[in-house]
Amino acid sequence: MRTIINYEVAIIGGGQAGLAMGYYLKKENASFVILEKSGEVGDSWRIRYHSLVLFTPRRYSSLPGLQMGGTSKELPSKDEMADYLNDYVRHFDLPVMLNINVIKLNKQSDGAFLLETNSGNMIAKQVIIATGAFQKPYIPLGINKGANTFQLHSSEYHSPDKVPGSEILVVGGGNSGAQIAVELAKDKSVTIAVSHSMKFLPLTILGRSIFYWLDKLGLLFAGKDTVKGGWFQKQKDPIFGKELKKYIKIKKIDVKPKVLRVNDIEVLFEDQTRRKFDSIIWSTGFVPSYDWININGVISNEGKPIHKRGITEVRGLYFIGLPWQYQRGSALICGVGLDAEYLLSAILSNRFQK
Repeated sequence: MRTIINYEVAIIGGGQAGLAMGYYLKKENASFVILEKSGEVGDSWRIRYHSLVLFTPRRYSSLPGLQMGGTSKELPSKDEMADYLNDYVRHFDLPVMLNINVIKLNKQSDGAFLLETNSGNMIAKQVIIATGAFQKPYIPLGINKGANTFQLHSSEYHSPDKVPGSEILVVGGGNSGAQIAVELAKDKSVTIAVSHSMKFLPLTILGRSIFYWLDKLGLLFAGKDTVKGGWFQKQKDPIFGKELKKYIKIKKIDVKPKVLRVNDIEVLFEDQTRRKFDSIIWSTGFVPSYDWININGVISNEGKPIHKRGITEVRGLYFIGLPWQYQRGSALICGVGLDAEYLLSAILSNRFQK
């Protein structure tokens, strides 16, 4: 592969985290590029299920410097978010290269980084990894034993008409699993399997978004090294909205404990009961995928980034957009800008050093 060009800074990932970082670098007139593996900015939102809406209102769904249009209290759809990210790139004229997949990241003897991509090699003095929290779909290993029932991960789910049969199992009690279960339950018999008790929070309190109150209480952006942030980090992620709770109460959705095994079309649950299902939706989250980073001391044995507020021990290498990188909003569009602004000072201090 040939070397294409040298950059002062390369941002890997053109999602909300990468764009927020680009905004601050643009203000400093840095030589940088944003590498996005998709064919269009916002594609990671467009491919999600059709009915997906954010649980953060427009007021809390914007990146630094550009407020999302529309009524500030309304919840934007996934396509509106994708369009907003495209508008953001155009508004600030951010240098995004599309269809660029970084295959390997290496550090050279001269301290610069070598990025091996599907379109050739690039050299950058500093690199910011902004690939986001949702990388590799996770389905528990060792559960499926010759299973013949229809199965897919929630990241592949699009609409009820693409899910065959009438008896459906949704595995996982997070926000995606809750929304998918409710949507399917309007026309199908749905069971949701969860490994822990579900905690529900309303989307609004006294006419204002729950995120308004979290912000006012100093929880939304409290650092994890603070008393409030430390307490908040220990809490289980809630399900925003109470539709699932209502459907469970009126027995439109059945609740079962953890799935132990799927054998053919039969599912064994932790309470030792067995049920047969036509389809299973695994809303079991994602796991990190950093095998392409060929640099020692960056990724732990558990596969997670080693960093302090996004700054690694490798000079010139940073992360952004990680869950609880520093605060609850770190992986949310409303809070990633705070981390980007923090990283900027470290990036600039390293900018002219040799």
